[in-house]
Amino acid sequence: MRRILVLTAVAAVALAALATATVAVGAYLLRDLGPLPPRYSGPPLPRETVVSEMTSILAAEGIAVEREPSGGMHTCHERLSGRHAPETVDAAVQAAFARARSDHGWQDGPDLGERTLTLTKGNWTASARLTGEETSGLPATVFMVLTCVDEEDAATTPTTPSAPALTPAPAAS
Repeated sequence: MRRILVLTAVAAVALAALATATVAVGAYLLRDLGPLPPRYSGPPLPRETVVSEMTSILAAEGIAVEREPSGGMHTCHERLSGRHAPETVDAAVQAAFARARSDHGWQDGPDLGERTLTLTKGNWTASARLTGEETSGLPATVFMVLTCVDEEDAATTPTTPSAPALTPAPAAS
């Protein structure tokens, strides 16, 4: 009988230690580490700035593009499309991406595959797919897709509070 009591006491101590360790580990894992870091650094770039900059970068490489309608407000998606000589289209797109990196501060973006180029700047990502094909006679189509991190329209992101601060009314005496 005494052995059973000793084993029960040892088991109870072991279970108590296990429960204490579980609570301690759980508290450690659930501790508040503060807010998440931003997904990009710096202020959000307005869409008009990004579209204008990329249009001029592509134009500097001989690729004239037009902005396609974005399909609605509050979407972080822009598309530029144009035509270029098929023999040099891939080289021109690659040169435009190199110019964006060296002259305009764009950084290499995520790897989306062998024939896709991506860049990031602020809250925007630019991507274009290389054609890899040479078609004789017809100009090759160039597409650049610009997407932003935030779901809100980057052009309408307020830089100052939109509502005036509330101040208490003077107390009536």
